[in-house]
Amino acid sequence: MKIVFATNNQHKLSEIRSILGESIEVLSLKDIGCDVDIPETGKTLEANALQKAQYVYDHYHIDCFADDTGLEVDALGGAPGIYSARYASMESDNPSISHDSEANMTRLLKELGNNNNRRARFRTVIALIQKKNVCPCGCTAIKDIHQFEGIVEGEIIRERRGGEGFGYDPIFQPDGYDKTFAELGMDIKNHISHRARAVAKLAEFLKK
Repeated sequence: MKIVFATNNQHKLSEIRSILGESIEVLSLKDIGCDVDIPETGKTLEANALQKAQYVYDHYHIDCFADDTGLEVDALGGAPGIYSARYASMESDNPSISHDSEANMTRLLKELGNNNNRRARFRTVIALIQKKNVCPCGCTAIKDIHQFEGIVEGEIIRERRGGEGFGYDPIFQPDGYDKTFAELGMDIKNHISHRARAVAKLAEFLKK
């Protein structure tokens, strides 16, 4: 089976391919010749994931899925949420720091300060679009849409630890562990992370 994952993020691709295994060939946007910066204008993770998947499906007519992930910090009212990847650039005049993990972590730790409420969660939503083989004309207008969610609870530590992973991994410590995602390594993270949990549901569905 071949399916497109609407991303060119190599970290995400490696995670997804590792979790799904060899029975499902996961193509990136680059693999299908898509170099467009797909818009994410939704107000929720669910809306953004579906928007990205819908763009790929409409333009390339191939089964695809997309994800959106947010870090939700209780003391910040659920922020950064859908703005997690570009959190630092939202308060800066420098657009080049968009998707800058170090800058994002710096802003988050600064805003939390000495607040003792460090509770947070990572949440991933995956939107899957598949063509339904029921239309005699062969068009792609008839499709199935499914969504899968994965959540991992934890807390934001006070300083960075660990050199693996990406994004907020060095400051997020999942419940039940005394190490951050960046310290646990990819093998463990790929079993317990928010994305792993959402992808496990996706994999179970696809392998049916």
